[in-house]
Amino acid sequence: MKTILVTGGAGFIGSHLTEALLENGFKVIILDNFHSYYPPIIKRKNIEEIHLTMNNRKIPLSNFLLTEGDIREESVLESLFNTQNIYMVIHLAAMAGVRKSIENPLLYFDVNVQGTLRLLEKCRKKSIKKFIFASSSSVYGNNNKIPFSEKDSVDKPISPYAASKKSGELLCYNYHHLYDMSIACLRFFTVYGPRQRPDLAIHKFSHSIINDIKIPFYGDGSSSRDYTYISDIIQGILGAVHWIENDEIKKYDIFNLGGDKSISLKSMVETIENTLNKKADLQLLPLQPGDMKITSADISHSQKQLGYMPTIPFQEGIRKFITWKLNSLKIKEQDYK
Repeated sequence: MKTILVTGGAGFIGSHLTEALLENGFKVIILDNFHSYYPPIIKRKNIEEIHLTMNNRKIPLSNFLLTEGDIREESVLESLFNTQNIYMVIHLAAMAGVRKSIENPLLYFDVNVQGTLRLLEKCRKKSIKKFIFASSSSVYGNNNKIPFSEKDSVDKPISPYAASKKSGELLCYNYHHLYDMSIACLRFFTVYGPRQRPDLAIHKFSHSIINDIKIPFYGDGSSSRDYTYISDIIQGILGAVHWIENDEIKKYDIFNLGGDKSISLKSMVETIENTLNKKADLQLLPLQPGDMKITSADISHSQKQLGYMPTIPFQEGIRKFITWKLNSLKIKEQDYK
């Protein structure tokens, strides 16, 4: 059985990916430091969900291992890579968030760049030749060409977070070129769905509307994002796993994983309001530094190479998320109908 190390595997995307990998017959090791960026109890709950899925699908407990530790800790990495026969690394762990990165760029580069470099070095030393790196649509900055293509220049990031993700892509190419590693860099476009981080807009706005909390609303509502439902992102990551496994030729490529449609901030709020049948209380504020005006993914390359095809429309995705959110709050959905 092939073993995949998923860094940041207790998080939103990582926990869903872990379940999918286990269901596809892989052994999965999660490395996560349960950082206090948001309450660690949320990630503990995600781990419980993984165990529940394993129990329901009758997946042996021996197929899953959780290791608590930081990707920057040499002793943690040394122990993992020395004791486990790792076949592939899927590197999701990172300090996330554009605005937070502006407040603390040193931390973001320490985790996102140095941490990535340490993982690549471990792979090099242990002859692990398969690596997937979670990048971000933020690397495109305020690109004037819509939709964003992997061939577009990404030399003008507008936040330290975006710059750290661009740096990670460059390191990945360097290790591919020098050490014959097969690497896929996946540029995620605003992922949402059940277990989404509480600091992200859809989760934050939904929570605030449900609980009658005023919502900071930056700009005039015209800024837009290419929202991608979690199951579509997981489909794309699994496609990258198969792409790397497909042949023995060492390869490197970058892939957009988006929803293929941009939704304005105003429309996003209205969709949540309509789903909850409840109005938002908006506090109008100016745009924040580092915020992109629009993200829009050209997914033609991912479609061709990975077989990527998003299937969840935004309205349906919001409905699924709201259902999960209300259930997680132990509030019956009919209370808001």
